[in-house]
Amino acid sequence: MNSGDAARIVEREEVLALLRRILIDGLDVKREPDEIDPDAPLFGSGLGLDSIDAVELAILVEERFGVHLDDDTMSRASMRTVNSLVDCVIAGRADTR
Repeated sequence: MNSGDAARIVEREEVLALLRRILIDGLDVKREPDEIDPDAPLFGSGLGLDSIDAVELAILVEERFGVHLDDDTMSRASMRTVNSLVDCVIAGRADTR
């Protein structure tokens, strides 16, 4: 593995850890960080978030990561799982570099 790949893996793990904390501390998800499956749906039968939680999550992500989540990013596909949100944060960070 080259250093670029290693850096991307580290960044992804850091963003995932921070998003898990946001879900627990900011949205009161009643789970431990390692209990939040990155591929579990954020809404409905997954983590049980609702539309108000979606707005709060977007605000918290924007504040914590300094990325803007526009209407396209807030689409259903982009916020389907924790992993899809990780992808949005990483892409948003790349746009600001």
